Amino acid sequence: MARRHLLPVFATAVVFGLLPIASARGASGSAAARYHLTHSVGLGAPDRWDYVLYDGPSHRVYVAHGDRVTVVDGRSGTIIGQVTGMPGGTHGIAISHAAGLGYTDDGRAGQAVAFSLKTLKVVKRLAAADADAVTIDPTSGHVFVVDGDPGLLTVIDPASDRVVATVHVGGKLEFPVAGHNGKVYVNGVEKREIYRIDTATNQVDATWPIPQCEAPHGLAIDTATHRLFSSCENGRLMIVNADSGATVAALPIGQGTDAAAFDPTRKLVFSSNGMDGTVSVIREVDANTFVPAGTVRTVLSARTMSVDPVSGRLFLAGATTHAKAMAAYRAAREAGKHAASPFVPGSLKLLFFDPGR
Repeated sequence: MARRHLLPVFATAVVFGLLPIASARGASGSAAARYHLTHSVGLGAPDRWDYVLYDGPSHRVYVAHGDRVTVVDGRSGTIIGQVTGMPGGTHGIAISHAAGLGYTDDGRAGQAVAFSLKTLKVVKRLAAADADAVTIDPTSGHVFVVDGDPGLLTVIDPASDRVVATVHVGGKLEFPVAGHNGKVYVNGVEKREIYRIDTATNQVDATWPIPQCEAPHGLAIDTATHRLFSSCENGRLMIVNADSGATVAALPIGQGTDAAAFDPTRKLVFSSNGMDGTVSVIREVDANTFVPAGTVRTVLSARTMSVDPVSGRLFLAGATTHAKAMAAYRAAREAGKHAASPFVPGSLKLLFFDPGR
């Protein structure tokens, strides 16, 4: 998330708890997807957080917050350790098991940061101006780092641990996703577009407008049906053909989206919505048919997420907020002044939501 250190303004207080989740029935009349909170893992300060990544092979969850990445066991909730030493702020995470390395960023320092998966120690820093989100293309094995404001992608070869290319995309960028087909797709937040990058040439080979999508943020993909899911700040999820760029559908989601995810086992698309404290769930019936499948109540501020495609568990990061702090934050922002953090210090948590049986 390109330099969004704080969320949009909220109006109510939040208290974390193990609450039952009520979901509406899907628009098709079929039973809605149901999820319930099963774990709440305290991560503590720093309270400025960004992306959450679940890594299936290791069952680890990586949460970028402040100057570190906290690593959590995605089954038990035990904190495994910390990747530290990024005072400019971390944002994205990607994992290369082949190289035994993880990648994050030191945003304000303009660096991509490689760390050992075994020791969680930083092993190398590479230049990447305004580094933000990160993904790995399994076809080339290369790491793609989004340099948000400059509209660039920095390409790193984990085998040599060096920068091998810079992709000039154009316009402010948000989140990338790998297509497992020699392509990487990235949201163009400034121009309401999706860009496709050929990972063999490291060139943009397609640009697709999504004019109904205001400020696209989250991006996920179904590699089987070749469908992209772009979540938008104006409360829409755009479904786009990953081969042609044609818009397949647009469905309503909650407010304050900052991430999208896809569960290929259950054929469910998710948008995490921090402004109203929900996850919007959409069911993929087939490649051209998508229906709302309910709303999961989370907490205000839980805007980033990841999913375990085996168990179906959702992972969301969020902190406690209070109405008075949010009101002061709103007033300061409206007056063009510095806005103090509306989050209760040290209250950041990683939340586990499991599908109902």
